Amino acid sequence: MIPPVLPLDDEDLALLCKALAHPARVAIARSLAATACRCGEIVEALPLAQSTVSQHLKVMREAGLVAGTVEGPRTCYGLDRAALARLADALSAIAQDGCCGAVPALVEQPADT
Repeated sequence: MIPPVLPLDDEDLALLCKALAHPARVAIARSLAATACRCGEIVEALPLAQSTVSQHLKVMREAGLVAGTVEGPRTCYGLDRAALARLADALSAIAQDGCCGAVPALVEQPADT
């Protein structure tokens, strides 16, 4: 029997959100969503230096969004889809929380010219 997935506590949710809180990490996540790949392949696909990609992968790996498997001298990275699903569930629960009533979305109105 597979154990149930526990909901994220606030600290874990914040960690996952922080791991995606940079445009480069979002771009890396999108790249890894298509296929697992090596750091060098991500560097080729994005306008980022190898050291920058490595640092972002480290943040994502420490948060549990990315996992790596060693293939000889290189590491192949892939998204942890279970972690992404937990993040999506937690954000959905916040969006649907009815404890305080619905708050209308703030929409910026164009200025009259």
